Amino acid sequence: MSAASTAVQVSRDLAAIVGSDHVCDESSLLTPFAIDAVRPSVSVMPATPEEVGAVLRLANQQKLTVVPSGGFTLQSLGATPQPIDILLRTGRMETLLHFDPGDLTIGLSAGMRVAEAQRTVAAHNLLLPIDPPRAAQATIGGALATAASGPLKHGYGGIREYCIGVTFVTGDGRLAKAGGRVVKNVAGYDLMKLLIGSHGTLGVIVAANFKLFAAPRQTRTFIANFATVEEALSLLRAVRRSPLSPMCLDIVSPHAHAYIGSATGSQWTIAVRAAGSDAVLRRYSGEIGTAASCYAGAEESAFWNGIQGFAETVRARHHNALGMWVHLSFSEVARFLAAAQQIAADHNFLFTCVGRAALASLELALIPISVDPPAVTQYANAVSAIRAALPVNTAAIVHLCPREVKEHINVWGLSANDLESMRAIKRALDPNDILNRGRFLF
Repeated sequence: MSAASTAVQVSRDLAAIVGSDHVCDESSLLTPFAIDAVRPSVSVMPATPEEVGAVLRLANQQKLTVVPSGGFTLQSLGATPQPIDILLRTGRMETLLHFDPGDLTIGLSAGMRVAEAQRTVAAHNLLLPIDPPRAAQATIGGALATAASGPLKHGYGGIREYCIGVTFVTGDGRLAKAGGRVVKNVAGYDLMKLLIGSHGTLGVIVAANFKLFAAPRQTRTFIANFATVEEALSLLRAVRRSPLSPMCLDIVSPHAHAYIGSATGSQWTIAVRAAGSDAVLRRYSGEIGTAASCYAGAEESAFWNGIQGFAETVRARHHNALGMWVHLSFSEVARFLAAAQQIAADHNFLFTCVGRAALASLELALIPISVDPPAVTQYANAVSAIRAALPVNTAAIVHLCPREVKEHINVWGLSANDLESMRAIKRALDPNDILNRGRFLF
């Protein structure tokens, strides 16, 4: 049977599961869903966890590769995929499963948009602190699969901290649960936390339960500008040592202001978002200094939306930019930022950076200065130099670069010392390696 005939039969089999209206095998309609120029053969949109299980069982029987997809906001992350037989889209699974404002919990299907979930809880003066880029498009399942986070990570922790349970379908089509409201995990593994950040390689998350927080009555953002990174970090250290508990505490490099829509100039900036009574906010103002400016209302929201969308704005303006996520210890931030600026200049890139500096979680964007397209080796050498500047046991993940660069670098840059354990878990949950084959660590 030819490849074309096989694709037609797969489409028919999938239509028998989800209905023909929710299966697409037209090339022109699938082109927008290409990942690093690899276009799926067919896309399918199941409406229930049971349909997801049936799709994955079919894929296992026919040894077809499957790429799970939510809002398609971070699909550029990871190695170039092998041929994609099935793109499994969760957009029809957007149900509010349960919501108990008094108990501060909510259950959501994986396809619900993050912004919609936030609006739902905000109507009850509650907060779900998931704040990835493009929240109107990003889905709950995608945020979990990529462990996505934004500025609220400083005050509320990462998504692992307040996700209390997940429902997922294993690679071989079994429906399972992990975390809160369910039976214990087996084999000593915390399956919920393993799934969060596994990039769809262990299973397809179909629903999740979250702990909610009281929404702040009022907030203010204090902006302090400095001539040098050392001065900026001095304020950051002072805030960390104080009894203050900011919602957000970010650093912005001089050239990054152009990408977050900030009018604060071209200096190093520390941005502190505070919540509380008038007295508490006055305390913040006093601690940060009278020279700081203050944002509130729409101006404040616009500033933090700019921080959230930093990488997306860079991507939109510079298709050949190099974006990296860097995680290290706070004590190393000053030394690393100095080294990274020099490395960018040495390789003919403009250095920009934002991030949760107090958590030592940074977003770098290196933008080519030359009008000529940089050579692949220019990117590879810059990535190697950035990683060499990091302490041992720290990570620099490339989340944005031209497609051809991926053939010459390891986008993950991780030398996991527990790789065999990870492979064992992968074999247990996805024995035929059909999920996101080749895109993650192995």
